[in-house]
Amino acid sequence: MTRWENYLASAEKIIGAYQGSLPLHHFLKSFFKEHPYMGGRDRRWISQLVYHYFRLGHWGKSLPVSERIITGALLCETAPNDFLAAVRPAWNHSTTLPLTEKAALLSEALTPSSIFPLLEDLSAGIDANVYAYTILKQPRLFIRVRNNRLEKVLQLLDKAAVIYEVFANNTTVALPNGTKIEVIVPEKSWYEVQDASSQQTGELFLPTKQQRWWDCCAASGGKSILLKDQQPGVQLLVSDVRRSILENLQQRFVAAGIKNYEARVADLTAENFPASMGSQQFDGIILDAPCSGSGTWGRTPESISFFKKEEIAKYQQLQKRIAHNVIPFLRRGGALIYITCSVFRQENEEVVKYIEEISDLRQEKGGVIAGYDKGADTMYAVRMS
Repeated sequence: MTRWENYLASAEKIIGAYQGSLPLHHFLKSFFKEHPYMGGRDRRWISQLVYHYFRLGHWGKSLPVSERIITGALLCETAPNDFLAAVRPAWNHSTTLPLTEKAALLSEALTPSSIFPLLEDLSAGIDANVYAYTILKQPRLFIRVRNNRLEKVLQLLDKAAVIYEVFANNTTVALPNGTKIEVIVPEKSWYEVQDASSQQTGELFLPTKQQRWWDCCAASGGKSILLKDQQPGVQLLVSDVRRSILENLQQRFVAAGIKNYEARVADLTAENFPASMGSQQFDGIILDAPCSGSGTWGRTPESISFFKKEEIAKYQQLQKRIAHNVIPFLRRGGALIYITCSVFRQENEEVVKYIEEISDLRQEKGGVIAGYDKGADTMYAVRMS
């Protein structure tokens, strides 16, 4: 058996064992730990083949796993490679063709719904055809340059011969996925790793000095750092239901030089939560709501195979409950920034409609942030006041 046939067999083994309960990258780490004889090149190729398989979404489910892996290599690779040269040489030079011409080689029709079967649930403003096909391509890595360090960061990228794109705002830089940015730019305070669409949500914040803001589902704190960079003088409360996540946030704040904030563990769905907040009032609340994460499935394509449609409604109920519990703490005239990394209407427009029904808040600006045209995640963000 050749090296490439071994790679194909290993990828089949991983796919057969993987049940979706862990993120795929964690599962792959465990697999390779159990097979220490595999070198770095082996691990890279096998991982790539597994990801190619899952990027096909629901296409070709009746086909043998090996055939779907090989098809994934055709559709997702953009240049001839040793794997296809060994296992399907007739397809190898077709990797450079446009997607429509590649699709003509397949035994089953490639359509947007065959990849992503929930297209009818997408938010308005998302191009279903374009969005589905972008799943076949891994999104780029993005950084947000801080503290006016763009020139220094670009000098280091040039020195490392990294291809990059600087966006018009002169703070967003796109890099090839897998770029070891922490090695190339060792000074962590110069940048934050943050998707371009996530950075764009900051255009809705509009903070002013001495305002009180609450990032109520803060997670790792990327949007809080963005807020503080816009207006260092804001008084900031960050909360999350997970203590371990807040500990990670605090380490990230130290690296970013963020000080003068309050952090607390809070379950925003608990019945006694409102009482625990007392009479606090905020000028701005960032509600980056727990969601399906469907706008990031280009980075975790395995999710398409394991996600069940009924989960959308469960997330919506969670989002509504959290919104119901945090809105009373928004000062009259203040702004609620509602954000998801979901592409589904039920988690986006329908939750905004619910917020308008239970409060005096009205959508002021925002909507879908379509990242698929620039190799980024797709998000939804609105400012309500």
